[in-house]
Amino acid sequence: MAHISIIGTGNMGQAISSVVTKGGNSVELLGKADIDKPVTGDIVVLAVPYPAVDQVLAQRGEQLAGKIVVDITNPVNFETFDSLTVPADSSAAAEIAGRLPGSRVLKAFNTTFAGTLAAGTVGPLTTTVLVAGDDADAKAALIEVIGASGVKAIDAGALKRARELEALGFLQISLAAGEKVSWTGGFGIVA
Repeated sequence: MAHISIIGTGNMGQAISSVVTKGGNSVELLGKADIDKPVTGDIVVLAVPYPAVDQVLAQRGEQLAGKIVVDITNPVNFETFDSLTVPADSSAAAEIAGRLPGSRVLKAFNTTFAGTLAAGTVGPLTTTVLVAGDDADAKAALIEVIGASGVKAIDAGALKRARELEALGFLQISLAAGEKVSWTGGFGIVA
């Protein structure tokens, strides 16, 4: 059984918590008011908007050393919805990994909406979480936690694949913001 710390109590934090507990694992939800509570999970999910990551890392960076850190962010320009805010040859996950050299950083959950993650389905398909990272053991640990809930997880490759995952997340958000798909819809994977 794994113990997961989720920093962020919004819709995605709640949905990830639901997935984790459904699989028999324990969860610690840490919101803004919990800044004095230490992070106790071996896997830590950053379930905050990308602009909040700097503050989280400044406040909790030392506590994340030695842990698996899961970045779920989509660094979208939310004023215009027309671009990602990280350089074209990088990703939010790569920037986080650069700031947390003692952590094993993964990218996951950013290509699913909270509703489809909590429901476990996207239309008639089982929800699939794509996981990218450079540490095979860290990816396997997260994939095991996700899979225990009945949600699928696929190893999407090295952390450099986070750029493509963020682009896919950006496309999905753009479509939903433009009312082309619903916020309870999204992409499904047939494997």
